[in-house]
Amino acid sequence: MKYYLIAGEPSGDLHGANLIRGLQKADPGAEFRFWGGDCMAAAGGAENLRKHYRETSFFGIVQVLKNLGTIRRQMRECQADVTEFAPDVLILVDYPGFNMKMARWAKEHGIRTFYYIAPKVWAWREWRVKAIRRYVDRLFIIFPFERTYFPKHGITPVFEGNPLVDAIEARRTTLPTPEEFRRRNSLDQRPIVALLAGSRRNEIRDNLPLMAALSRKFPERQFVVAGVAWLDRALYEQYTAGSGIRYVCDQTYETLAAAEAAVVTSGTATLETALLGIPEVVVYRTVWWQVWLRPYVLKVPWVSLVNLNLGREAVAEIIQSDFSVDRAERELRAILHGGSKRGKMLADFGELKTIIGGPGASERFAARMVAELHAQKIK
Repeated sequence: MKYYLIAGEPSGDLHGANLIRGLQKADPGAEFRFWGGDCMAAAGGAENLRKHYRETSFFGIVQVLKNLGTIRRQMRECQADVTEFAPDVLILVDYPGFNMKMARWAKEHGIRTFYYIAPKVWAWREWRVKAIRRYVDRLFIIFPFERTYFPKHGITPVFEGNPLVDAIEARRTTLPTPEEFRRRNSLDQRPIVALLAGSRRNEIRDNLPLMAALSRKFPERQFVVAGVAWLDRALYEQYTAGSGIRYVCDQTYETLAAAEAAVVTSGTATLETALLGIPEVVVYRTVWWQVWLRPYVLKVPWVSLVNLNLGREAVAEIIQSDFSVDRAERELRAILHGGSKRGKMLADFGELKTIIGGPGASERFAARMVAELHAQKIK
C-alpha cells in the first residue's frame, strides 16, 4: 500500500521515521512519500522526502503572520503532491497548525486520513476536537490519560504505548558513560546538572536567563545546556555569559544520562528526562498576564507530561513571569543526591514507565494501521 506522511518538527520526524520502519515490517510492499526530515529520509528513502521541516517550521503568532504567503503556497504544494501520489492513507504526525487543515482537505477529497500523535486539545484549543471528529478517520494517541479524554468527545482512539520509549531505548545502549561524556566535552569532575531550555528562540530567551541565575547558586556543580543545531550557539551564549554554564550541541540524551539532575522547560523533554530516570525541576517563564490567565485558559492542572500522565504533581512546576530563583533553588536542592525528594521522584518515574508502556509502540501502531487499511479494503 501507499503511505503519505506529514511531519513538521524534529520530534515528528523522529516518530515518523520509527513509524515508517514499523509500516515496512507490517507491509513489506509499502511505498512512501513524506514531508519530514533527515530521520524519515533515512527510514523511507531520501528520494521520497518532498519537503524538509526546516522549510516549514514557523513558530509563534508573529512568525506565522509574517510567513502566511509561504505557508499557503506550501499547503498548495503539499495538496498537489498528495493528489499526484494517490496514497491509500494520509498519516498526519502531530504538527496541528498545518495538519488539521490537511485533514479537512483530505476529507473533502475522499482521502483516508490517520492522525498519529493527537493535537494537545486537552490543554488548549479544545475546539479542535470537533475538527478531529469530523475530518480524521482514525486517531492514534500516545498518552494514557488520552484514553479517557477523547471518548468523552465522541472519538474512539487507538493507544499502543508511547513511541518516545522506542526512541530512548534505541539510543540507551549507545550513550557514553558519564566519564566519557566529560572527556568528549572537556568538562571537569563536578556533578552535572543538565539544562534543557527548549528548542525555539523564544524559549531560550525566556528560560535560559533564569537557569543561568540558578547555576550561580551551585558553584560546586557544573551546569551544561543542551543546545540544538538549528539555533546558533551565540543565542545561548548571550544568556549564559559569565555564568560558567557549558554548552554542548545535539547531545540531549548524552547530557541527561551523565547528569545528577536536570532543569527542564515544559514539553516533551520533561517526559524524556523522566524516562531516562533523571530527577528534574520544570521551569517556564512567560509574561505576567499569561501566568494570571493560566487557570482560565489551560484545560489541565499541570504543564509537564510527567504530572499529566501520573495524575499528580510528581515534579515541581515553576511557572513564573519574573527571574526569581528562590523556589527553583529549593526544588533543585531537594532532588540532588541526599535531597529530601529524590527517592520519591525516582519511584514515581518507575511508576510512569509502567503506565507509558514498554518498547515496540511504533511497530504496534504500524500493525494497527495496516490492519485497519486491510479491513477497509475488504468491506
